[in-house]
Amino acid sequence: MNKKPAEPHIDDPVNYAREVVGRDPMATHLGIAVEEAREGYARTALTVRPEHLNAVERAHGATVHAVADQAFAVACNSLGTLAIAVSMKITYVSAARDGERIVAEATPVNIGRKVSVWRIDVRVAGGALVASCEGIAYHK
Repeated sequence: MNKKPAEPHIDDPVNYAREVVGRDPMATHLGIAVEEAREGYARTALTVRPEHLNAVERAHGATVHAVADQAFAVACNSLGTLAIAVSMKITYVSAARDGERIVAEATPVNIGRKVSVWRIDVRVAGGALVASCEGIAYHK
């Protein structure tokens, strides 16, 4: 009989979310930083650099999405169970330019036993909405 390996026990979920999930290789490569993490909340940020731009010199959609996705990952993994993204819908509202700092905040809409729904907003530091997202996570 094949048994699945037990999921690792997470003693400190907020620290796990901030230090392990928040410092994954892709986020580190892009320069995304976790500014704040607490149970059910995360804020991540990135200063837009030339390599983050699209052809019209605005933050590439993939860059904006990556900052939002990182906030989503950290927030949903701060609850004590391992969480995996199921979907993420993003609506782009305005653009960020080279040198601007973009900030994503993830907050819960609903947390169920196995599925959670999150709102993630990405803004230029100081105000303007760049993108609004909805993320759905499965909790193991």
